[in-house]
Amino acid sequence: MRTFFVIVLLIVLLVAGWFTWAALLPVSPSQTTFVLLRPGWTTRHIARELQHDGVIRSADAFLLLHYVQGLGSLKAGEYKFESPANALEVRRRILRGDVYTRTVQVPEGYNIYDIAAVVEQAELGSAGDFVTAAKGDLFLIKDLDPNAQSLEGYLFPDTYHFTRIDTSHEIVAGMVHRFRQEAQQIGLLRKADVHRIVTVASIVEKETAVPDERPLVAGVYNNRIEKNMLLGADPSVVYAALVAGRYRGTIYQSDLQFDSPYNTYKYAGLPPGPIANPGAASLEAAMNPAHTDYLYFVSDNNGHHRFSRTAEEHERNVAAYRRAVAQSR
Repeated sequence: MRTFFVIVLLIVLLVAGWFTWAALLPVSPSQTTFVLLRPGWTTRHIARELQHDGVIRSADAFLLLHYVQGLGSLKAGEYKFESPANALEVRRRILRGDVYTRTVQVPEGYNIYDIAAVVEQAELGSAGDFVTAAKGDLFLIKDLDPNAQSLEGYLFPDTYHFTRIDTSHEIVAGMVHRFRQEAQQIGLLRKADVHRIVTVASIVEKETAVPDERPLVAGVYNNRIEKNMLLGADPSVVYAALVAGRYRGTIYQSDLQFDSPYNTYKYAGLPPGPIANPGAASLEAAMNPAHTDYLYFVSDNNGHHRFSRTAEEHERNVAAYRRAVAQSR
Protein backbone atom coordinates (compact mmCIF):
# COMPACT_ATOMS: atom_id res chain seq x y z
CA MET A 1 0.00 0.00 0.00
CA ARG A 2 2.82 2.36 0.91
CA THR A 3 4.48 1.72 -2.45
CA PHE A 4 1.23 2.61 -4.23
CA PHE A 5 1.00 5.96 -2.43
CA VAL A 6 4.63 6.71 -3.21
CA ILE A 7 4.01 6.02 -6.89
CA VAL A 8 0.88 8.20 -6.87
CA LEU A 9 2.78 10.96 -5.11
CA LEU A 10 5.58 10.78 -7.66
CA ILE A 11 3.08 10.95 -10.50
CA VAL A 12 1.39 13.96 -8.90
CA LEU A 13 4.74 15.67 -8.42
CA LEU A 14 5.76 14.92 -11.99
CA VAL A 15 2.46 16.26 -13.37
CA ALA A 16 2.69 19.33 -11.16
CA GLY A 17 6.25 19.93 -12.27
CA TRP A 18 5.35 19.48 -15.90
CA PHE A 19 2.34 21.78 -15.58
CA THR A 20 4.40 24.42 -13.78
CA TRP A 21 7.02 24.27 -16.53
CA ALA A 22 4.53 24.12 -19.39
CA ALA A 23 1.93 26.63 -18.21
CA LEU A 24 3.21 28.78 -15.37
CA LEU A 25 6.82 29.53 -16.22
CA PRO A 26 7.13 32.48 -18.67
CA VAL A 27 8.20 31.88 -22.25
CA SER A 28 10.68 34.45 -23.55
CA PRO A 29 10.25 34.90 -27.32
CA SER A 30 13.53 35.09 -29.23
CA GLN A 31 12.03 37.88 -31.31
CA THR A 32 8.77 39.79 -31.65
CA THR A 33 6.19 37.25 -32.71
CA PHE A 34 2.85 37.88 -34.43
CA VAL A 35 0.20 35.17 -34.19
CA LEU A 36 -2.93 35.30 -36.35
CA LEU A 37 -5.92 33.45 -34.88
CA ARG A 38 -8.62 33.05 -37.50
CA PRO A 39 -12.36 33.39 -36.77
CA GLY A 40 -14.02 30.02 -36.26
CA TRP A 41 -10.94 28.25 -34.92
CA THR A 42 -11.50 25.86 -32.04
CA THR A 43 -9.68 26.23 -28.73
CA ARG A 44 -7.55 23.21 -29.60
CA HIS A 45 -6.61 24.75 -32.96
CA ILE A 46 -5.68 28.02 -31.22
CA ALA A 47 -3.57 26.17 -28.66
CA ARG A 48 -1.68 24.30 -31.38
CA GLU A 49 -1.04 27.55 -33.26
CA LEU A 50 0.32 29.23 -30.12
CA GLN A 51 2.63 26.30 -29.46
CA HIS A 52 3.76 26.17 -33.10
CA ASP A 53 4.73 29.87 -32.99
CA GLY A 54 6.64 29.44 -29.72
CA VAL A 55 4.32 31.56 -27.58
CA ILE A 56 3.45 28.70 -25.21
CA ARG A 57 5.32 25.47 -24.43
CA SER A 58 2.46 23.02 -24.58
CA ALA A 59 -0.93 23.06 -26.29
CA ASP A 60 -2.13 20.39 -23.86
CA ALA A 61 -1.14 22.47 -20.83
CA PHE A 62 -2.88 25.50 -22.33
CA LEU A 63 -6.06 23.49 -22.89
CA LEU A 64 -5.95 22.11 -19.33
CA LEU A 65 -5.45 25.60 -17.96
CA HIS A 66 -8.28 26.92 -20.11
CA TYR A 67 -10.74 24.33 -18.83
CA VAL A 68 -9.62 24.59 -15.19
CA GLN A 69 -9.85 28.39 -15.23
CA GLY A 70 -13.37 28.30 -16.62
CA LEU A 71 -14.42 28.34 -20.21
CA GLY A 72 -14.41 31.67 -21.98
CA SER A 73 -14.44 32.94 -25.52
CA LEU A 74 -11.00 33.25 -27.04
CA LYS A 75 -11.06 36.19 -29.45
CA ALA A 76 -9.89 35.90 -33.03
CA GLY A 77 -7.36 38.38 -34.30
CA GLU A 78 -3.65 39.07 -34.60
CA TYR A 79 -1.65 39.15 -31.38
CA LYS A 80 1.81 40.57 -30.82
CA PHE A 81 4.11 38.85 -28.34
CA GLU A 82 7.39 40.54 -27.44
CA SER A 83 7.71 40.16 -23.64
CA PRO A 84 8.04 37.04 -21.46
CA ALA A 85 4.63 35.60 -20.56
CA ASN A 86 3.26 32.32 -19.29
CA ALA A 87 0.28 30.44 -20.67
CA LEU A 88 -2.02 32.01 -18.09
CA GLU A 89 -1.09 35.51 -19.23
CA VAL A 90 -1.36 34.54 -22.89
CA ARG A 91 -4.84 33.15 -22.30
CA ARG A 92 -5.94 36.32 -20.48
CA ARG A 93 -4.81 38.47 -23.41
CA ILE A 94 -6.71 36.37 -25.91
CA LEU A 95 -9.80 36.26 -23.68
CA ARG A 96 -9.98 40.05 -23.52
CA GLY A 97 -9.19 40.42 -27.21
CA ASP A 98 -5.95 42.37 -26.87
CA VAL A 99 -5.70 42.37 -30.65
CA TYR A 100 -2.84 44.06 -32.49
CA THR A 101 -4.00 46.70 -34.95
CA ARG A 102 -2.25 47.99 -38.03
CA THR A 103 -2.28 51.67 -38.89
CA VAL A 104 -3.48 52.89 -42.28
CA GLN A 105 -2.91 56.57 -42.98
CA VAL A 106 -4.98 57.96 -45.84
CA PRO A 107 -3.86 61.49 -46.74
CA GLU A 108 -6.26 63.94 -48.36
CA GLY A 109 -6.32 63.46 -52.11
CA TYR A 110 -5.44 59.76 -52.19
CA ASN A 111 -7.43 57.78 -54.74
CA ILE A 112 -8.54 54.17 -54.40
CA TYR A 113 -5.32 52.92 -56.02
CA ASP A 114 -3.18 54.91 -53.57
CA ILE A 115 -5.19 53.61 -50.61
CA ALA A 116 -5.00 50.05 -51.94
CA ALA A 117 -1.20 50.27 -51.94
CA VAL A 118 -1.18 51.51 -48.33
CA VAL A 119 -3.52 48.72 -47.24
CA GLU A 120 -1.32 46.12 -48.91
CA GLN A 121 1.80 47.63 -47.34
CA ALA A 122 0.14 47.26 -43.92
CA GLU A 123 -0.35 43.55 -44.75
CA LEU A 124 -4.12 43.87 -44.51
CA GLY A 125 -4.80 42.23 -47.83
CA SER A 126 -3.88 42.62 -51.47
CA ALA A 127 -4.23 45.89 -53.36
CA GLY A 128 -6.32 44.06 -55.94
CA ASP A 129 -8.84 42.87 -53.35
CA PHE A 130 -9.15 46.42 -51.99
CA VAL A 131 -9.77 47.91 -55.44
CA THR A 132 -12.36 45.21 -56.14
CA ALA A 133 -14.21 46.09 -52.92
CA ALA A 134 -13.93 49.82 -53.65
CA LYS A 135 -15.45 49.30 -57.07
CA GLY A 136 -18.03 46.72 -56.07
CA ASP A 137 -19.49 47.69 -52.69
CA LEU A 138 -21.64 50.48 -54.11
CA PHE A 139 -24.51 49.64 -51.77
CA LEU A 140 -22.56 51.52 -49.09
CA ILE A 141 -23.33 54.85 -50.78
CA LYS A 142 -26.48 54.01 -52.76
CA ASP A 143 -28.50 56.59 -50.84
CA LEU A 144 -25.86 59.30 -51.32
CA ASP A 145 -24.80 58.68 -54.90
CA PRO A 146 -27.07 56.24 -56.76
CA ASN A 147 -25.03 56.53 -59.95
CA ALA A 148 -21.60 56.09 -58.38
CA GLN A 149 -19.22 53.90 -60.34
CA SER A 150 -17.00 53.21 -57.32
CA LEU A 151 -16.47 54.35 -53.74
CA GLU A 152 -13.96 56.93 -54.99
CA GLY A 153 -14.56 60.17 -53.12
CA TYR A 154 -16.30 58.48 -50.20
CA LEU A 155 -13.29 56.83 -48.52
CA PHE A 156 -12.58 59.60 -46.05
CA PRO A 157 -8.93 60.60 -45.49
CA ASP A 158 -7.97 59.78 -41.91
CA THR A 159 -5.78 57.55 -39.77
CA TYR A 160 -7.37 54.13 -39.34
CA HIS A 161 -6.59 51.09 -37.23
CA PHE A 162 -7.55 47.73 -38.70
CA THR A 163 -6.72 44.14 -37.84
CA ARG A 164 -5.60 41.37 -40.16
CA ILE A 165 -8.93 39.60 -39.82
CA ASP A 166 -10.73 42.64 -41.26
CA THR A 167 -11.65 42.00 -44.88
CA SER A 168 -11.32 44.52 -47.70
CA HIS A 169 -15.10 44.92 -47.55
CA GLU A 170 -14.94 45.80 -43.86
CA ILE A 171 -12.08 48.23 -44.45
CA VAL A 172 -13.89 50.20 -47.16
CA ALA A 173 -17.05 50.15 -45.04
CA GLY A 174 -15.11 51.72 -42.16
CA MET A 175 -13.82 54.48 -44.43
CA VAL A 176 -17.29 55.19 -45.83
CA HIS A 177 -18.65 55.31 -42.29
CA ARG A 178 -16.02 57.92 -41.45
CA PHE A 179 -17.07 59.91 -44.54
CA ARG A 180 -20.69 59.88 -43.37
CA GLN A 181 -19.66 61.15 -39.95
CA GLU A 182 -17.75 64.08 -41.43
CA ALA A 183 -20.38 64.78 -44.08
CA GLN A 184 -23.04 64.92 -41.38
CA GLN A 185 -20.97 67.36 -39.36
CA ILE A 186 -20.39 69.83 -42.22
CA GLY A 187 -23.96 69.59 -43.52
CA LEU A 188 -23.18 67.77 -46.75
CA LEU A 189 -25.77 65.05 -46.15
CA ARG A 190 -28.51 67.68 -46.31
CA LYS A 191 -27.52 68.61 -49.85
CA ALA A 192 -29.38 67.24 -52.85
CA ASP A 193 -26.30 67.22 -55.10
CA VAL A 194 -23.84 65.18 -53.07
CA HIS A 195 -22.40 63.55 -56.19
CA ARG A 196 -21.58 66.92 -57.77
CA ILE A 197 -20.12 68.37 -54.58
CA VAL A 198 -17.86 65.39 -53.91
CA THR A 199 -16.70 65.32 -57.53
CA VAL A 200 -15.80 69.02 -57.50
CA ALA A 201 -14.16 68.63 -54.08
CA SER A 202 -12.00 65.77 -55.35
CA ILE A 203 -10.61 67.96 -58.14
CA VAL A 204 -10.10 70.88 -55.75
CA GLU A 205 -8.21 68.57 -53.40
CA LYS A 206 -5.83 67.52 -56.15
CA GLU A 207 -5.31 71.06 -57.44
CA THR A 208 -4.30 72.91 -54.27
CA ALA A 209 -3.27 72.30 -50.69
CA VAL A 210 -3.62 75.98 -49.76
CA PRO A 211 -6.74 76.42 -47.57
CA ASP A 212 -7.55 79.94 -48.81
CA GLU A 213 -7.36 78.85 -52.45
CA ARG A 214 -9.79 75.97 -52.26
CA PRO A 215 -12.99 78.08 -52.52
CA LEU A 216 -11.39 80.03 -55.39
CA VAL A 217 -10.54 76.85 -57.30
CA ALA A 218 -14.07 75.52 -56.72
CA GLY A 219 -15.41 78.85 -57.98
CA VAL A 220 -13.29 78.67 -61.14
CA TYR A 221 -14.64 75.24 -62.01
CA ASN A 222 -18.21 76.30 -61.34
CA ASN A 223 -17.74 79.30 -63.63
CA ARG A 224 -16.28 77.13 -66.38
CA ILE A 225 -19.13 74.63 -66.07
CA GLU A 226 -21.70 77.40 -66.35
CA LYS A 227 -20.02 78.64 -69.54
CA ASN A 228 -19.77 75.09 -70.92
CA MET A 229 -15.99 75.38 -71.03
CA LEU A 230 -13.60 72.47 -70.76
CA LEU A 231 -12.38 72.21 -67.19
CA GLY A 232 -8.89 71.29 -68.34
CA ALA A 233 -8.00 69.77 -64.96
CA ASP A 234 -4.68 67.91 -65.09
CA PRO A 235 -5.62 65.59 -62.17
CA SER A 236 -8.56 64.30 -64.21
CA VAL A 237 -6.18 63.35 -67.03
CA VAL A 238 -4.03 61.43 -64.57
CA TYR A 239 -7.09 59.64 -63.21
CA ALA A 240 -8.29 58.74 -66.71
CA ALA A 241 -4.91 57.12 -67.33
CA LEU A 242 -4.99 55.32 -63.96
CA VAL A 243 -8.43 53.84 -64.62
CA ALA A 244 -7.23 52.65 -68.03
CA GLY A 245 -4.03 51.23 -66.54
CA ARG A 246 -1.84 53.44 -68.74
CA TYR A 247 -0.49 56.06 -66.33
CA ARG A 248 3.30 56.43 -66.68
CA GLY A 249 4.08 58.81 -63.85
CA THR A 250 3.57 62.01 -65.80
CA ILE A 251 1.16 63.50 -68.33
CA TYR A 252 2.02 63.01 -71.99
CA GLN A 253 0.39 64.65 -75.00
CA SER A 254 -1.31 61.35 -75.80
CA ASP A 255 -2.92 61.43 -72.36
CA LEU A 256 -4.47 64.83 -73.10
CA GLN A 257 -6.09 63.29 -76.18
CA PHE A 258 -7.01 59.99 -74.56
CA ASP A 259 -10.70 59.17 -75.01
CA SER A 260 -12.05 58.89 -71.47
CA PRO A 261 -15.04 60.56 -69.81
CA TYR A 262 -12.62 61.47 -67.01
CA ASN A 263 -10.48 63.49 -69.43
CA THR A 264 -11.66 67.07 -68.86
CA TYR A 265 -9.39 68.28 -71.66
CA LYS A 266 -11.58 66.34 -74.08
CA TYR A 267 -15.07 66.44 -72.53
CA ALA A 268 -16.83 69.47 -71.07
CA GLY A 269 -18.37 69.40 -67.62
CA LEU A 270 -17.46 67.30 -64.64
CA PRO A 271 -16.05 63.79 -64.96
CA PRO A 272 -18.45 60.90 -64.21
CA GLY A 273 -17.44 60.87 -60.56
CA PRO A 274 -14.76 61.84 -58.04
CA ILE A 275 -11.12 61.38 -58.97
CA ALA A 276 -9.79 61.21 -55.40
CA ASN A 277 -10.94 61.28 -51.81
CA PRO A 278 -11.25 64.87 -50.54
CA GLY A 279 -10.92 66.06 -46.98
CA ALA A 280 -13.38 68.23 -45.09
CA ALA A 281 -11.85 71.54 -46.24
CA SER A 282 -12.24 70.68 -49.92
CA LEU A 283 -15.77 69.39 -49.38
CA GLU A 284 -16.69 72.65 -47.68
CA ALA A 285 -15.07 74.64 -50.50
CA ALA A 286 -17.15 72.73 -53.05
CA MET A 287 -20.26 73.41 -50.96
CA ASN A 288 -19.41 77.09 -50.67
CA PRO A 289 -17.36 78.12 -53.73
CA ALA A 290 -16.05 81.67 -54.00
CA HIS A 291 -18.21 83.96 -56.15
CA THR A 292 -15.75 85.54 -58.55
CA ASP A 293 -15.38 85.94 -62.28
CA TYR A 294 -12.14 83.97 -62.41
CA LEU A 295 -11.95 81.41 -65.19
CA TYR A 296 -8.31 80.34 -65.01
CA PHE A 297 -5.53 79.60 -62.57
CA VAL A 298 -1.96 78.37 -62.78
CA SER A 299 0.78 77.55 -60.29
CA ASP A 300 3.23 80.27 -59.30
CA ASN A 301 5.89 77.57 -58.66
CA ASN A 302 5.90 78.58 -55.00
CA GLY A 303 3.05 76.49 -53.61
CA HIS A 304 0.29 78.92 -54.59
CA HIS A 305 -1.67 79.84 -57.72
CA ARG A 306 -2.34 82.93 -59.82
CA PHE A 307 -5.98 83.44 -60.78
CA SER A 308 -7.17 85.31 -63.86
CA ARG A 309 -10.34 86.37 -65.64
CA THR A 310 -9.25 86.33 -69.26
CA ALA A 311 -7.27 84.03 -71.50
CA GLU A 312 -4.74 86.81 -72.15
CA GLU A 313 -4.12 87.34 -68.45
CA HIS A 314 -3.86 83.60 -67.98
CA GLU A 315 -1.24 83.31 -70.73
CA ARG A 316 0.88 85.94 -68.99
CA ASN A 317 0.61 83.98 -65.74
CA VAL A 318 1.57 80.77 -67.55
CA ALA A 319 4.61 82.52 -69.04
CA ALA A 320 5.58 83.73 -65.55
CA TYR A 321 5.25 80.20 -64.24
CA ARG A 322 7.48 78.83 -66.97
CA ARG A 323 10.12 81.45 -66.26
CA ALA A 324 10.02 80.58 -62.57
CA VAL A 325 10.45 76.90 -63.36
CA ALA A 326 13.40 77.64 -65.66
CA GLN A 327 15.07 79.81 -63.03
CA SER A 328 14.61 77.17 -60.32
CA ARG A 329 16.53 74.69 -62.47
